[in-house]
Amino acid sequence: MNSYNPARFFVYLIKAVVTAVLISPGAFAQTLQPGFLKPEYIEALKMAHAVSDTPFVNKRMVPEDFKLAYRSPVTGLDNRWDLWLSKDKVAAISIRGTTPNQTSWLENFYAAMIPATGTIYLDNNTPVKYVLSDNPRAAVHAGWTMASAFLMQTILPKIDSCYKTGVRDFIITGHSQGGAISFLITSWVRHLQHKGELPLDIRFKTYASAAPKPGNLYYAYDYENLTRDGYAFNVVNSADWVPETPLAVQTTDDFNTLNPFRDALKTINKQKFPARTAMKHAYRKLKKHPAKAVKNYRKYLGNLAGKMAGNVYPELKLPEFSNTSNYVRTGNTVVLYADENYYQVFPDSGDNIFKHHTTAAYIYLLEKLRD
Repeated sequence: MNSYNPARFFVYLIKAVVTAVLISPGAFAQTLQPGFLKPEYIEALKMAHAVSDTPFVNKRMVPEDFKLAYRSPVTGLDNRWDLWLSKDKVAAISIRGTTPNQTSWLENFYAAMIPATGTIYLDNNTPVKYVLSDNPRAAVHAGWTMASAFLMQTILPKIDSCYKTGVRDFIITGHSQGGAISFLITSWVRHLQHKGELPLDIRFKTYASAAPKPGNLYYAYDYENLTRDGYAFNVVNSADWVPETPLAVQTTDDFNTLNPFRDALKTINKQKFPARTAMKHAYRKLKKHPAKAVKNYRKYLGNLAGKMAGNVYPELKLPEFSNTSNYVRTGNTVVLYADENYYQVFPDSGDNIFKHHTTAAYIYLLEKLRD
């Protein structure tokens, strides 16, 4: 979802570069600490900028304390990630966001949900088991989960090789689509730790930047429980529309087992006529239309998008779609609040719908964020 207009945003980027230099002290802790830290997030934004694959990249907008150590091959639906290393043995996994490639956008629109635990077949001989939540009702975005499965084929070996050299601290980050995937990668590695398949002395810290919503409420509950230690943050610009996506549809089936809708008709039937008839009609309408919307979600953003993904990977197979589209904002959210002064620099005008989504906009607001 990264899009830049060179002519319009050149001045904005120069300001952002100056701001980043001013508020980034250039000193990185030897080990990761809990809490949202501006210098860490600034470095994460610079990594995202460096991976954006656009000609509009200023060479001064590069991490100060990290050096690029590895760039993965392109995989999935135009996915890629970078490994950055600091001199203090902190590693950063930076996941690329959406590119102009049509297949990259297909991944975003492959938005029906699948269970947060299951098996994805990258091909007939490559089953990838994943556990992103312990909650059987948790569901996640199909396209980004598929991308995570492809990316983990190179991420896990690099974590292992870094660990053997003494690295114990890893930052997981990404901007836009990369931010959405960073949620899922975080869930993946933390559950591997719980299962004893990754060392417990590895510390993961996550900065999901400008990220869309990755899954439903039950996934969010699990993620927020996993990351309650203060090592995961979701950073959003309040003017940015991308974190408001994908569209959410909540039905009566999305509630916990004990809820007032379960016996709603019994309660309505106890009412007197004509109130009973009116209330029953209204309830059925309210129940029917969201359920139909979820069905269409699975039809167009599931089955149809899946067929298009199958043109790229004919043997690709995902779990059956979940009967939910209740996307919610996830994680410990740091809001970069767009005030009146912000809109004077980044006005709601023009034809660039990504104006508030750029790294320049995020760095501008970060300067105003209180420590």
